[in-house]
Amino acid sequence: MRCPYCGTADSVVKDSRPAEEDNAVRRRRGCNNCGGRFTTFERVQLRDLIVVKRDGRKAVFERDKLRRSLKIALQKRPVTDDQLDHMISGIVRQLENMGENEIKTSDIGEMVMENLNQLDPVGFIRYASVYKDFKSPADFAAFIASQPHDEDDA
Repeated sequence: MRCPYCGTADSVVKDSRPAEEDNAVRRRRGCNNCGGRFTTFERVQLRDLIVVKRDGRKAVFERDKLRRSLKIALQKRPVTDDQLDHMISGIVRQLENMGENEIKTSDIGEMVMENLNQLDPVGFIRYASVYKDFKSPADFAAFIASQPHDEDDA
């Protein structure tokens, strides 16, 4: 594994433990060259997923890109990294279980919004504002009004 600090390919595993409900292995590593320490994650990948964008372009699905967009939506929200990783793992499993190698961004977006709504309603609205391309405050109001509400909230 290449060291993120000095770029040397010579690193040593110091500690390994299960992560993400035993769906990944977290490895603590040390660089033999500069002494830097860093963490890597090892996950099972059932197949390469290809994302089909709205304009027809195709790209390899990037778990980290999904994580970055969710971190922005959940900024300053009471959601732990473990909760976020658990949600992302569930979404990736759903995508892999669909049986298709090519998945539309709209399918991914809907899946993310469904999971995010259960995890954090404010993060859900933030994510939806970008995903649905809100242009004005009226777009927020219309979207919120269209969402089902729990009877307990009334």
